[in-house]
Amino acid sequence: MSIPKFKNINIKAYKPGKSGINKNIRYIKMSANESALGVSNSVKKIFKNKNFIINRYPDGKSILLRKAISKETKCDFDKIICGAGSDEIIQMICQLYLHKNDEVVLPEFSFLMYRIYSKIVGAKVVFSKEINFKVSVENILKKVTRKTKLVFIANPNNPTGTYLNKSELLFLRKKLNKNILLVIDDAYHEYNLKKDFVSGLDLFKRSKNVFILRTFSKLYGLASLRIGWGYGDKKIINALYKIKPPFNVNFFAEVCATKTISDKGFVKKSVKHNIFWGNKIKKLFSEYNISSNEITSNFLLLNFKNCKISSKFFMKKLLSNRIIVRSMEEYKIKNCLRLSIGNSSENKYLLKVIKKILKNV
Repeated sequence: MSIPKFKNINIKAYKPGKSGINKNIRYIKMSANESALGVSNSVKKIFKNKNFIINRYPDGKSILLRKAISKETKCDFDKIICGAGSDEIIQMICQLYLHKNDEVVLPEFSFLMYRIYSKIVGAKVVFSKEINFKVSVENILKKVTRKTKLVFIANPNNPTGTYLNKSELLFLRKKLNKNILLVIDDAYHEYNLKKDFVSGLDLFKRSKNVFILRTFSKLYGLASLRIGWGYGDKKIINALYKIKPPFNVNFFAEVCATKTISDKGFVKKSVKHNIFWGNKIKKLFSEYNISSNEITSNFLLLNFKNCKISSKFFMKKLLSNRIIVRSMEEYKIKNCLRLSIGNSSENKYLLKVIKKILKNV
């Protein structure tokens, strides 16, 4: 008996970073840009509630969460859509906008799911060169053709940690054809306190041809609950609702996200922690000629170009000391590693291990 023939999927599947190698050893995971401080106290209280009704389907329109998002961000309720992580919304945007052989422009070093979802629907992915690991607006514009339908930008960018400032983003949108949708991923925006930085949402809240992605997986610590949201023109949102799965956001995720989005104290504490430890770790690496990005996100892209040891050697040494970081081979970034900022005890241990590994370099 033969298997019914399915279409050829000529796509390299997403390969996540290592989570654990030996279950008998407690590893410190600093590879996935997760929240260093876990979840807020408001979410911890929800965990203790044993009266959740889980035999009923959740609200398919996530009204509770959308109301909370609208209140906290001063956004139009009707322009918000929630998803099982911002990944799902990326997938829906690609389904909505792309036909076979349409083109999508991405920075050469960018979140892998942009290219994967684009290719699944048959679109051609076109990469624009970055300059010193920074997205180049000029190079993006050079890659745009009449076939271009989408441009994806993560700002700050993952995995490089660099960002486009306010004037650069405005210039990009101005120069792009008005019929091209600019998708700005704000996943790490809370961490960037630079004076020339403005989040995509704050900059393009009233734009009809910009779509914003946001997530609760990073700073808010709800990565395993898979919850994110998108913001765009009402016509785009209404169209997305036609292709959105009916009960894509589970009730527990919605309740947790609704509570934590209003916890400004937790956000402030998380950002302060990130800046303090990010700069401390960055400074130590710089003493050994290992360069990295400014602290504009919750991770460092470590560049071993001017160091006597390679990124592969250093990664193996970290692993032997129970620390997991992210190889950049999947992103085709040579001799670099991505390191997420951990909690205080993890960071203290990391600093000791770094000194031990590099003391004779």
